[in-house]
Amino acid sequence: MAEEQSQISDLSFEQALRELEGVVRRLESGDVPLDESIDLYERGEQLRKACQKRLDAAQARIEKIVAGPDGKPAGAEPFDTGNAA
Repeated sequence: MAEEQSQISDLSFEQALRELEGVVRRLESGDVPLDESIDLYERGEQLRKACQKRLDAAQARIEKIVAGPDGKPAGAEPFDTGNAA
């Protein structure tokens, strides 16, 4: 399980999303045996969590954009979630 997690963390957001979409397609097809469906569901949940974590981090970075005196974006501050991933 830890090996699978490290493999997921090595994927880009786009790669993880594509893999998640593939998992969903296979599950929706109904052609997958029950045991494999369970494994696919678990993998999909791990991929979903990884994608959500990256989206949350991106949103937090966007929210840290600093506005200048004229109200226009003047730069961005680094965002530190406090989590060592």
